[in-house]
Parts: sequence; C-alpha cells; structure tokens
Amino acid sequence: MTIREAQRLVDNWIKEYGVRYFSELTNMACLTEEVGELARVMARKYGDQSFKSGENTDPADEMADVLWVLMCLANQTGVDLTDALRRNMEKKTRRDHDRHKLNPKLH
Repeated sequence: MTIREAQRLVDNWIKEYGVRYFSELTNMACLTEEVGELARVMARKYGDQSFKSGENTDPADEMADVLWVLMCLANQTGVDLTDALRRNMEKKTRRDHDRHKLNPKLH
C-alpha cells in the first residue's frame, strides 16, 4: 500500500464508520496523545521502565495509531503526504548530504 492509498483508506473509513473527522485541533491533541502512548511503550520495552499488568507492549500498534491520526490531519488540511515526504527527503538530502558522514560522534 502506498502512502497515498493509505490516506484514501483512512478517508474512506472516516466517511463510512467515523461519521466525520474530529476538528483539526482535536486531532492534533489526539496525535500528541498517541505519540505519548508510543513513548510509553518504547520506554518500557527499550528503556529502564517495566510494563504494568495488561499494558499494551506492541510499538507497532502505537506507531499505527500515530500514523492514522497524522493521515487524518493530512486529509483534513489538504496535505498529500506522498508529495510532502518526497519534498522533505529532497530537502534533507540537500541540507545534510555530508553532515552525518562528517560527524565523528557517529563513527
């Protein structure tokens, strides 16, 4: 599935099951919440914390939640994430083509 297809899939789901999109501001708050849930799983799985009984341990599920809400926001604001990611990769390549290679901390 491409990013563009995923955006359409989310849009179709919202129209069929979700009644309508939440407001952009609500979805921004939801995105922040989902990133926090991902951070919690990462801190417990790869960091020093331990999981509580019954707590979600799957970072993939939390990453998918983050992606879902991000796609909702993109759909609501007319952002084609395929084009946005391509442009962002081009920007990073122009700006950082040698930066990380020349960073002694990474070697």
